[in-house]
Formats: sequence, C-alpha cells, structure tokens
Amino acid sequence: MSVKKAWKMEQELIRDALPVILSEEEQGWNIADSIEQMDDAFLKMKWKSNVPGSGAPEQVIVGAVQAVENMGYNVKEAEALLPKGFACLEQNDIIGLNRITSRIWNALDRALPIPEHPAWSFRRYESFKEYCEDVSFPNPIAYDKQSSEYDAANYAGWLAQIIGGAAGTAVEGYLPKAIYDAFGTIHTYVRKPNTYNDDITYEVAFLKALERCGSNLTSADIADEWVALIPFGWSAEEWALKNIKMGIYPPVSGKIHNPYREWIGAQMRGAVCGMMAPGDYRKAAEYAFMDGVVSHYNNGVIGEVFNAMLVAGAYVNQDVRDLLKTVIELIPAKSEYYGVVSHAFATCQKHTHWKAAWEECQKRYEHYNWIHAYPNAAAEVVALWFGNGSFSDTISISCNQGYDVDCNAAQIGTVLGIQRGLKGLESHWTKPIGDRLDTYIRGHKQMSIRELAAYTTKLSRDL
Repeated sequence: MSVKKAWKMEQELIRDALPVILSEEEQGWNIADSIEQMDDAFLKMKWKSNVPGSGAPEQVIVGAVQAVENMGYNVKEAEALLPKGFACLEQNDIIGLNRITSRIWNALDRALPIPEHPAWSFRRYESFKEYCEDVSFPNPIAYDKQSSEYDAANYAGWLAQIIGGAAGTAVEGYLPKAIYDAFGTIHTYVRKPNTYNDDITYEVAFLKALERCGSNLTSADIADEWVALIPFGWSAEEWALKNIKMGIYPPVSGKIHNPYREWIGAQMRGAVCGMMAPGDYRKAAEYAFMDGVVSHYNNGVIGEVFNAMLVAGAYVNQDVRDLLKTVIELIPAKSEYYGVVSHAFATCQKHTHWKAAWEECQKRYEHYNWIHAYPNAAAEVVALWFGNGSFSDTISISCNQGYDVDCNAAQIGTVLGIQRGLKGLESHWTKPIGDRLDTYIRGHKQMSIRELAAYTTKLSRDL
C-alpha cells in the first residue's frame, strides 16, 4: 500500500474547501467558557482537594515539592513559591495561581542535587537488566497453570483485592489515631462499600496490552493502552499520561516532568503482574518493571516489583512470613527501597504488637507523603507479619494503619486471597461486594469479577 505524503493530504483538504457563513452558535467559540472553568477547577485541585472515596484533605502540589526533596534535590525555590500560590488560591486569583503553579513545576524540573543527601548513597535502577545485576532470582517453582486450582486462586485473589480496595478507600489519607477515634478497631466495612478504585484501572490496562501483544509485550504497548482506555489520572499517572500523549514514551514518560515518580502509583498495581507468573519471581519482577516505568522511576518501580513478587510467591508458599522474607531478599540491597522493607521486617520481629512496630516505621518516614511508596511499603510488611495469614486480621490492621490504605489493603489482600482461597474470605467481606466491579475505563465501565478472574487466567495460559 502506498503512503500519501502529509503535504499532499493537507493540500487536498484546503483545495476542496469552500467558504461558508457561520452563525454565532456555529462558530465554536461558545465552548471557551466551559473549557476555562474545567481548566480552573483542575488547577485549584492541585492546591486543595479531597480524596475521592474518603474525603481526606490533600495538597498534591505540596506533595510534589516534598517528593522531589525526598529524592535528594534542593527544592528551596519551589518551597518559597508555595505561600504565594496559597495566597492566590485564597483570593481566587486564577491568573496569578497559573503563573505560580507553572513556576513551581519548572523549579522542580530544574532542582539541583544535594550531594550530601542520603538518597544519593543508593544505586538508581534505570532498567530491569540493572536490577538483575544485583539480584539472584531462584528458578521458577513448578505450578500447574492448567489446573482448576489456578482458576480458583485467581478468583479469590481478585475478589480479595477488590475487598481490600473497597475497605481501604473509606479511610485512606488519614492517620491511625483519627481512624481509631472515628471507628475503633475496624473489623468490616465502615460504610456500604463500592468497587470504584483507580488502582485496578491500570491493572486492566496491563491485561489488555498483554492480550494484544502476548509474549512480545513492551512498556510502550502498555502506554498505548493507558491513553486508549484511561481518560484521566492523578499524581504520577496524570503526568505520565500527559507525557505519553505528547509522544514521550516509557521509560522516559515515568521519569521526566514527574515529581511523583517514587510515589505509590506503581506499587499499587503490582498484583496483576504476579498473577501472570505464579511461582516465577523473576518473570513477575520483569512484568512489574515493564509496567512500572510507564509512570514511575527507580524506587517507585521497585515498589511494583515488590508486590508482584509477593503475589507470584503466594501461589507456591503458604507461609506469609516466610514469603515476606523471600521477597525482601529479592530486592537489591543497594537500593533505598530495600532499606525500607528490610527495616520494617526487622522492626516486626522485635515487637509483639503491630501498633508498636507501625509507630516506629511511621516515625522513620514522617517526612514522606502519605502517598509515597516508602511508608506504605512498610505498612504492608507490618500488616502481613502481624496478620500472620488471616485475611480479616490483615485487612483490619491495614485499615487502622492509615496512609494509602486502599492500595495497601488491595495488594496484600491479593496475597491472602491466593494463599487461603475463598474459604479464607469471611462472608461479611464478600457478600456486600457481590460480582460487580465498577471502573472508569473506556469500554469497561462495568465488569464481572468472576469474568475478570477468568480473563486473567486465560491470558496467563495463552502465554
């Protein structure tokens, strides 16, 4: 098939065009006001918003400045602009707020390293090849993907993930004391649950890319599904989507113009990668790295690898504490992320109650945002350790820990769902959920959880 030159296509377009007289309504300018209102609303949300599902207050532009400093950069210029931005917000000075906001993004992009910052003492992993240089993966553990056991495990895993997300969504973004004061020790849903959750959105996109590309799957293929299926994102995913739509593909899409690149957004979607590779830690890690770099970088990506390996191991290891130990040993010791999960693991072993262990971890990471990968990775370790194989106890601990609860409870819930099966999921968790999953994915606004599990299993077998 011959390809027509672009200049010829354009010439044909204007050559055949005839002048017309348009009415006021037909001229198209009447949409300008609505576009302006939408743009202003999104701008204000960067400065002041509430988390969907829980209503927790957030200031993601402050979180951006915080996150860039966490990675070892000097953010004084951006910090100095924050009070000016809040003054504009208070006065509803949208013109001034636009100027200040863009200056902050620019200052963060130009921020210089602080040579003595501890973040620079760790290795930064740009590729899965580099990751593998510092890790010795065990051989895959035999697991029969053709068995009915695999079907059952995947269904229980997905159901448990959706339960964890629904339970956690109601309390995410709050600290433990506030949650306890409001609800006491959480043993079930604190309100009627729904299944809306942005975490699963990206996991479905991964599966769709895998269906389309099979064993030839690349990060770019996953990026294609993001822009095809996902209309909007938040924090790291928002910036990645903007990059991809501008033609900036992974791994660059997750790294540049993205102050949130080590937040939880990749960590929250690792489970599906583990489901594709039962018993195979290396393959699960490879999938997770491939998916993670679409929107994240370095430790943000390793967070997804961590959860993917936990889920992959859940099929072949019923001892959750031993599984934790195995997976932590497969995180590169030269990474900062290893320090987070290994410290949390050691902290668990010296305390007899989860609250004491979590308080120590919480103090250690208090200068990180509640959406950052680190405190939430530590929260996962503590909940898994002290939950000790009980789904209900683990979800209860996770909910009372606070922080990014829906992400944490969903990921570790998947581990317990696979390990314990449906019999380990109490009816007070499962009955309110039923079989319906609601999403904002184009073409998939309503899904059956059973069908999603069956789809997952089929894709894995087809590989």
